[in-house]
Amino acid sequence: MHLPRPRGSTSGALAALLMTPPDGTAAPTVPVRVLDDDVLADEDAQLGLTMLYELHYRGFDDVDARWEWHPGLLATRSRLEDTFERALRAKVGVLPTVSPAAVPDALFELTGDGKRPALASYLARQGTVEQYRELLMHRSPYHLKEADPHTWAIPRLTGRAKAALVEVQADEYGGGRAERMHATLFATTMRELGLDDTYGAHLDRVPATTLAALNVMTFFGLHRRLRGAAVGHLAALEMTSSQPNRLYGNGLRRLGFGAAATLFYDEHVEADAVHEQIAGRDLAGGLCAAEPELVADVLFGAAVCLLLEGAAGDHLLGCWQAGRSSLRPAGTARTDAA
Repeated sequence: MHLPRPRGSTSGALAALLMTPPDGTAAPTVPVRVLDDDVLADEDAQLGLTMLYELHYRGFDDVDARWEWHPGLLATRSRLEDTFERALRAKVGVLPTVSPAAVPDALFELTGDGKRPALASYLARQGTVEQYRELLMHRSPYHLKEADPHTWAIPRLTGRAKAALVEVQADEYGGGRAERMHATLFATTMRELGLDDTYGAHLDRVPATTLAALNVMTFFGLHRRLRGAAVGHLAALEMTSSQPNRLYGNGLRRLGFGAAATLFYDEHVEADAVHEQIAGRDLAGGLCAAEPELVADVLFGAAVCLLLEGAAGDHLLGCWQAGRSSLRPAGTARTDAA
């Protein structure tokens, strides 16, 4: 994976800096400037966070691995994260106060609003092959490393909550079988639709709305103080996954694709129906029973998941209904929203 094309002053300065070897002492100066009124839609800020977070995953082929824990970059990341968190809390607003015992039911109520998932319904009924390809490109930065962001939370939990998270993640990683890992199944779907399944291959094409939904998982996972939010985010993700994945698979079958293309989605229909119970009751419920002070964080994480996943889906659907692509233009570097 190579460094993505910059989209503004912050990502540009980061790209230039990361191409040099770290000296271990000097704190680099990287401008942090939010280009848009809303940091959640700010191409430069969200790409900057993605670049900094990727240093903690597989990194970049052309970047010295010692940059991962450089204090200057951590300071830059902290400034971006502060802006990101303020925006998220402002968007979510005040959440209801519930008792620790009521958290599972509160999560099921929050995520089970009875609405048919609009993006998945559209693709199932009338989505084209090209629109499915766009969906896969949007989802690839996460699904090609599926489960990794939430795995950061495992060492931050104990007891019932930790066991529940390990149970969910073990399924995500194929139960110890590499060919059954969800990231592997997703890569197969990409190939079946004629897409490059190389990790990071489509990062330049996805807009800030997609990156924000990706970045928040790592943000929550890397900060122990936000372990409750990481748990709430995962719970909401699992609770809202089964029905959309059924529809995605049905849409691919409508278009003539076979089992190899649909297996990723079909696997999630069954797995996530189980995971939503584990995540809601044992993971989130167990954490709040053990640490009641984290109730608000759990609900915040769930609300953020719904907010950002919804915004990302709305972007795709809005673009398609307007007759245009949901992706950023190929081979260009822009500082405006896609």
